[in-house]
Amino acid sequence: MSSDLVAALALNNTNVPALNELDHPEIERLVGASEMSLTAEVDGTFAGFCIVFAPGAPYQSLNYQWFSRTYDEFAYLDRIAVDPAFRRYGIGRAFYASLVDQLTGRFPLLCCEVNVRPPNEASLAFHQSIGFREVAQQDTDAGQKTVSLLALPLT
Repeated sequence: MSSDLVAALALNNTNVPALNELDHPEIERLVGASEMSLTAEVDGTFAGFCIVFAPGAPYQSLNYQWFSRTYDEFAYLDRIAVDPAFRRYGIGRAFYASLVDQLTGRFPLLCCEVNVRPPNEASLAFHQSIGFREVAQQDTDAGQKTVSLLALPLT
């Protein structure tokens, strides 16, 4: 993903507050510490990315830490973003299909979170449609956000 870091950073930061804002050193650090990072292109144009962490990663996200305290083994999808110009192309579903394919047998769960305050109804509906279920909620950003903590069994 290193050749796509600038595009991923720009896409990440256009998706605030659904994603937390990053700078170049931070996205580079996250990708370096990740279990897996994927990118998507459409006709040679950067279209999206995702970053996944395994247990024990040097990552201090409140949500990742919650999953770390709750589960011994899991894969944590920290962030996923698809360029608005390429939404409805099936890129999000393709990312998830690839993650499920590559992580099944290695981890029992794929975990993530979706904002419920401010609401991200489209993302919640999408995650529910592919089998994610809420396992908890927690406040983040000093109480400014509430997230639904989601898990998908990888069997």
